[in-house]
Amino acid sequence: MGAAGSKLEKALGDQFPESERYFGLENFGNTCYCNSVLQALYFCTPFREQLLDYYGNHKNPGDAEENLLTCLADLFSQISSQKKKTGVIAPKRFVQRVKKENELFRSYMHQDAHEFLNFLLNELVDILEKESNAATSSPGTLTASENIANGTCNHVSNGIKEEQLVSWVHRIFQGTLTNETRCLLCETVTARDETFLDLSLDIEQNSSITSCLKNFSSTETLNAEDKFFCDKCCSLQEAQKRMKIKKLPHILVIHLKRFKYIEQLGRNKKLSYRVVFPVELKLSNTVDGDDTEYSLFAVVVHVGSGPNHGHYVSLVKSHSHWLFFDDENVDMIDESAVQTFFGSAQEYSSNTDHGYILFYERAVPGS
Repeated sequence: MGAAGSKLEKALGDQFPESERYFGLENFGNTCYCNSVLQALYFCTPFREQLLDYYGNHKNPGDAEENLLTCLADLFSQISSQKKKTGVIAPKRFVQRVKKENELFRSYMHQDAHEFLNFLLNELVDILEKESNAATSSPGTLTASENIANGTCNHVSNGIKEEQLVSWVHRIFQGTLTNETRCLLCETVTARDETFLDLSLDIEQNSSITSCLKNFSSTETLNAEDKFFCDKCCSLQEAQKRMKIKKLPHILVIHLKRFKYIEQLGRNKKLSYRVVFPVELKLSNTVDGDDTEYSLFAVVVHVGSGPNHGHYVSLVKSHSHWLFFDDENVDMIDESAVQTFFGSAQEYSSNTDHGYILFYERAVPGS
């Protein structure tokens, strides 16, 4: 990517951020689903910092066996330590590891970027959990600070010390939803909390992220065959149910459900609906009702008209510049170009580049 790299350096000129690297990723046969997610995660500052910190503590090859976390840390370290500012890197070891760990990604067929992101984050959590448990069962293998870096959190409950893992992956991406069900006979509210690493939202034509989130938290009536068993009434009753966000994450990942199973067709169809996602997002549909501000820093885009074929690219905001990553190629784009990825207002449109996974970072109050 010599020419493209120098083109990007020329475009940024004196504004090229010091110590930043913009590298394309080689495609190993339909691995764009992986490349697009990796670029979004690389430019997720808290994630990159934690991963490089992890690499610094675990870079001795004799220390641990290779896994998805060590391969990813190695790849991020490789990018960040390049002497050149731009170029192309082949994430070969990482892709091979992904295929080894999950047969879903072994074929050369088109894969789903959201499924890959989900698998990756959950796999990282599992590895950190295993490492923490191993460190606890063999004292002295890790220092206290490394233990905390791996996310071990001590709680004292009824005088008994419990060890509960809250990994750095959780601290970055995890939020909490509360599922409230109100019995319409006795008015008793049953609440159940559940955690999430990303929010999957149903979408509608000519809508916005704000309206999709409102629909996500809208009240649903449970009646007829869907009645709710009320513990207080000891019987099935009509009820109202709604999902609210109880705790917002530092990094909010929103997945737009663009692939829907259509019964009449007997297959999945891509919904090219126009869904506006703002660069600055205000969230108010939380339990406490306070407004929380988020800034968009990455978008994974699905290119193509169907669910089983197509391509993935990513848009990334880095040091106030927007960049377009398409496998090996990296280009600068204007912020106004982000709007071209909202979707199509008409069902049949020549534009098939649609925002699919959105990455928002919580704004620091007062900044």
